[in-house]
Amino acid sequence: MTDPATAPPRAAGRGPAWLTRNVKVLCGVSFLQDAASELLYPILPIFLTTVLGAPPAAVGAIEGLAEGAASVTKVAAGRLADTFARRPLIGAGYGLAALGKLLIALATVWPLILVARVVDRLGKGLRGAPRDALLVNGIPNRQRGKVFGLHRAADTAGAVVGPLVGLALYETLDHRLRPLFWIAVIPAIASVALVAAVRDPRHTAGAGTGRESATRVPWRALPGPYWRVLAALTVFNLVNFPDALLLLRAHDLGLTTAGVVGAYALYNLAYAALSYPAGALSDRLPRPLVFAAGLVFFATGYLGLGLIHAPWAVFVVLPLYGGFNACTDGVGKAWISTLVPDHQQGTAQGLYQGATGVAVLLAGVWAGLAWGSDGQVPLLVSGTAALTLAAALPVLARARGAAR
Repeated sequence: MTDPATAPPRAAGRGPAWLTRNVKVLCGVSFLQDAASELLYPILPIFLTTVLGAPPAAVGAIEGLAEGAASVTKVAAGRLADTFARRPLIGAGYGLAALGKLLIALATVWPLILVARVVDRLGKGLRGAPRDALLVNGIPNRQRGKVFGLHRAADTAGAVVGPLVGLALYETLDHRLRPLFWIAVIPAIASVALVAAVRDPRHTAGAGTGRESATRVPWRALPGPYWRVLAALTVFNLVNFPDALLLLRAHDLGLTTAGVVGAYALYNLAYAALSYPAGALSDRLPRPLVFAAGLVFFATGYLGLGLIHAPWAVFVVLPLYGGFNACTDGVGKAWISTLVPDHQQGTAQGLYQGATGVAVLLAGVWAGLAWGSDGQVPLLVSGTAALTLAAALPVLARARGAAR
């Protein structure tokens, strides 16, 4: 039973009990930040290779190293989130992300983009686990899929708006890329300001210090099913390389910069539209089954991009790939959240997000090195591996008692 003193604030007026004030505010924060991030993301690989002269391997390495830096931060932030007030950690995380976007706007050589992306992803790592712990604070397990699904839908709606705004500005500004980087700083700063509206019960409990307890949750105290799920999802992410390389493949297939941005916006539209239904479905069906469906979408996207040759086909394959994140991102977090008690949420989410982030780092490095002239080999290898895990995951989860 949830302690009334630490229960999350309910949404004002009518609405489902799980749609708390914090869920609404954090959806808005993520929408603004993702609009800023995704305004830049589809054009950054093109800017790196065509304007700053970076090789394709550098694109994968930059994204991989950025995610690796975030991964280390996620683990530390998760442990802090179970000890200290969560709102300051969230605010600092979004603040670093805004600073990273400012550094991108100032970059004149590609190594500075590496620094900027690392700063940006450090911010993501710092905010992720504390935010996710606040999202599900006091919410029953059977409703957490909806919470994470709605949050991912709002976050990804920003990823639809951002590229479309970027595309419109790209055409308006005579195909100049750099002004877009400055414009992206505006919603990034707005998201930082909105964090002030988040209510943090832990801050109140700490008697003004922002600290509830000096005792941190030891990793060995996390239950066995959690470790088994963590291992399986980490292994998968060893073949889940950064989406920047997928966009580079789309460009290599013949899409213009505007075409790449448009295809990416379509992918995010599918992701946003499917996130809440997938999350709600995971509250009714075993989450490993929904996650496995996401891996099938992943395989469709990777194998499709590896096999197609016509540029128009990208507009078919990328929206199908959007089903992957819709069925795995929020669903994975909801799945993890149900395997541990409330006082271990930050530690569990931070370790999960950190371990999978390190795996993405390794995937970005090997895929970038194996990219060659067209990227077909890493795409086909990853797609085939995902299909194999999709078939095995529900069976393994049932056999080992980690099905919810």
